Amino acid sequence: DKVMAEAEYALSEQQLVEEEEVQAGPYPLAVLEQYGIGATEIKKLTDQGYNTAESVAYAAKRDLIKLKGLSEAKIEKIHKAAAAIIPMGFTTATVVEQQRKDTIYVSTGSAELDNLLAGGFETGSITEIYGEFRTGKTQLCHSLCVTCQLPIGHGGGEGKALYIDTEGTFRPQRLLQIAEKYGMNGPDVLDNVAYARAHNTEHQSDLLMHAAAMMVDSRFSVVVVDSATHLYRTEYHGRGELSCRQMHLGRFMRSLQRIADEFGVAVVVTNQVVANPDGSGPFASAANQVKPIGGNIMAHASTTRLQLRKGRGESRIAKIMCSPNLPESEATFAILESGVGDYKD
Repeated sequence: DKVMAEAEYALSEQQLVEEEEVQAGPYPLAVLEQYGIGATEIKKLTDQGYNTAESVAYAAKRDLIKLKGLSEAKIEKIHKAAAAIIPMGFTTATVVEQQRKDTIYVSTGSAELDNLLAGGFETGSITEIYGEFRTGKTQLCHSLCVTCQLPIGHGGGEGKALYIDTEGTFRPQRLLQIAEKYGMNGPDVLDNVAYARAHNTEHQSDLLMHAAAMMVDSRFSVVVVDSATHLYRTEYHGRGELSCRQMHLGRFMRSLQRIADEFGVAVVVTNQVVANPDGSGPFASAANQVKPIGGNIMAHASTTRLQLRKGRGESRIAKIMCSPNLPESEATFAILESGVGDYKD
């Protein structure tokens, strides 16, 4: 009897583990059917950009009420069903610490830069890279599109990359050169990168809606937006439009954070800079001579801010400017033919 009891206990433990494994990752909206939500309502939600139970649970009710074809009573029922599936309450710091231990970091291609970032670009959060032109922002983004496809044990995320290009600087040829460094199959690497060129700020936001729908069907590990602010800078002019620009930019960054939360991807955005009048002078450091655009909206939306500046020759210097857990320190890396790598004197 004791042996039987132990066997049954082991089996129930195994079932629990299997259930937890099944539940890793976002819940498809179809799970709401168990709570009496019909297929018609689910289709209306997906048609309007809600692809997972998480997206519904995390949304404010006043945003859901604006959806077409769903009554307020139906929205109430849908929201309650999603909240029943997704944990939304308090937990302990012990549980959070355990979850943090399972966080995946995507390698940059440079060991020194990875050390600076405590392992690489963190999944489930937004990392902002800013700096002047030719400091390596776009090169870093290209490297990530390849390294994210590597196995987790080799600094990768075992997933695809999604690349939103606002400046027209994406080059597949670079991906092939970087793939060669890791001994990866070039055509396969290119097939695993979903690319879109954004033509205006509205299109840029719409692409995120399409991105979320794609992520339900495939495993992605990195989302790149290069750059997040370029189109805002060119479309909105003068102080009269500043408030409107910042509100729209804030919504875009919020959507990115939602994707990071829902799908556990590493979101990497690049940002442009302007000269900082307060940072000039004989005693000013090189790091303070420029500042990222986007103001407090960008500053608060990013989990980690990384500043890049030119060094000697092929070398570039990365500095942690803001992070909840990383110290403000620097690392030197290089832009090589094979992508981002370590700098050798």
